[in-house]
Amino acid sequence: MDPGDVASVDVGECSDLTYVDTGMYDVAGYGAVYVIDAERPAVVDTGIGADYEHVRAAIEAAGIDAADPLAIVLTHVHLDHAGGAGRLARDFPNATVYVHEIGAPHMIDPERLVVGTKAAVGDQWRHYAAPVPIDEDQIAALTDGDAVDLGDRELVAHHAPGHAPHQVVYHSPADDAVFTADAAGIYVPERDAIEPTSPPPNFDPEQALADVGTIRSLSPSTLCYAHFGPARTADRLGAYERVLSGWVRAVSAARDDYGDDEAVVDAFVDRAETAAVWGEEKAAAETAMNVRGVLRALDAA
Repeated sequence: MDPGDVASVDVGECSDLTYVDTGMYDVAGYGAVYVIDAERPAVVDTGIGADYEHVRAAIEAAGIDAADPLAIVLTHVHLDHAGGAGRLARDFPNATVYVHEIGAPHMIDPERLVVGTKAAVGDQWRHYAAPVPIDEDQIAALTDGDAVDLGDRELVAHHAPGHAPHQVVYHSPADDAVFTADAAGIYVPERDAIEPTSPPPNFDPEQALADVGTIRSLSPSTLCYAHFGPARTADRLGAYERVLSGWVRAVSAARDDYGDDEAVVDAFVDRAETAAVWGEEKAAAETAMNVRGVLRALDAA
């Protein structure tokens, strides 16, 4: 897929479900937003803000009108997932934004979220658009087990705080699918591989592994990855457990070897295999951020 392309989710039991390649960070095959053409339409995650035109076009392609009571369903408030939420809430005045209760205040006043994002992503901030604040009346705060009613189906939120304390995954029993947020890693379709995601400041390795168990307990046939695209579940959850555990061990061992955290970051950036897929800039930035997240978690342990 190229940025702006829309495709059907044609695995598992999914129906009336499409996704768009948002072209996040000017990279194809990295950021996905899902559109559900249900009795009450919904969008799962909203992109980075700068990719809003692609997200809006995908919603319109599904026949969803600006007057419809759109459910804007956020997996968490990191701005690569929630950066476009304010623009959608503004342009769909009858919409409701669903977000975990810990993240809800950051959607009303995103100032601290912007500061934290800039600290985490560094030079990547140039790919973002400043988030638009959302009126409190348009926000519905969720907690574990709450459901978003879409009429012919529901999305059940399951708290998955290992990546961030405000993260949930959504189970759609009617589609036999889970929208995984960042709780199942980054799926790279070109390589049929799973990459780790462990950004600062809140990455918790033990809880992140427990979150994989939460998804497994739902027994979905399909995983809808925010990064990137749908895939059969198969052994991908087990694969991510192995990848994540090995990633944390490798960073910990490198810290012991190098004795200098920046040297650890540089060593992993130099051998990042994702450059062939995402390009050198994004591969380096993603790797550096994820190494720093592990290092911070090791300090907190």
